[in-house]
Amino acid sequence: MEKTNFSICRFIVIALLSFRIVGNSYAQNADINLLKNINLHRNKSLDGVTVSLTNSVYPIAGVVPVGELVVGYIKHDSALITSGWSSVAALGVNFVVTFGLKYAVDRPRPYATYSFIAPYQHDTDPSFPSGHTSFSFCTATSLYLAFPRWYVAVPAYAWAAGVGYSRMALGMHYPTDVLAGAVIGAGSSYLSFKGNEWLHNRRKHKTAKHEL
Repeated sequence: MEKTNFSICRFIVIALLSFRIVGNSYAQNADINLLKNINLHRNKSLDGVTVSLTNSVYPIAGVVPVGELVVGYIKHDSALITSGWSSVAALGVNFVVTFGLKYAVDRPRPYATYSFIAPYQHDTDPSFPSGHTSFSFCTATSLYLAFPRWYVAVPAYAWAAGVGYSRMALGMHYPTDVLAGAVIGAGSSYLSFKGNEWLHNRRKHKTAKHEL
């Protein structure tokens, strides 16, 4: 378990460092050019939907674990209760990693550097990684791990991908910000799920050993 988690953490760190290197190299041009095409050539008649996607992130991220816990405790469903607390832990890990990186990297928002980017609002926090994207992918992954069915995965990840796209369409983040956010969000959820699974198995092993 520890070896698996270490490997996953190492992958995430290497991936994020790679994103940062990309942001400081010639590939920055590709990053801003892609953002420019998405932001300036978007279908503005769909801006209402795009803003709604962005604004849905934190309410949904909060409702999912609360819903799991409420239903779990009402029905005395230990699996659902465990899943709910795993989702809470995932959000906590995601929050620490996302905002820790934001202020450690301190990448300016794209509209602060490029005047042709038209944002729908001006945020004061740094750009890398995208918090909305990380929380949406954290929530989508938590849902899929709790209910591993295609009819859960498809809408959950479609919503998360839509959120990531909305952050670029609204001029709030570079593509690499969004990609990093997706990796962090999914990784935080997976690590929390595996950690919870390990703790559950350890308690079960201790209980069985004690009964002997």
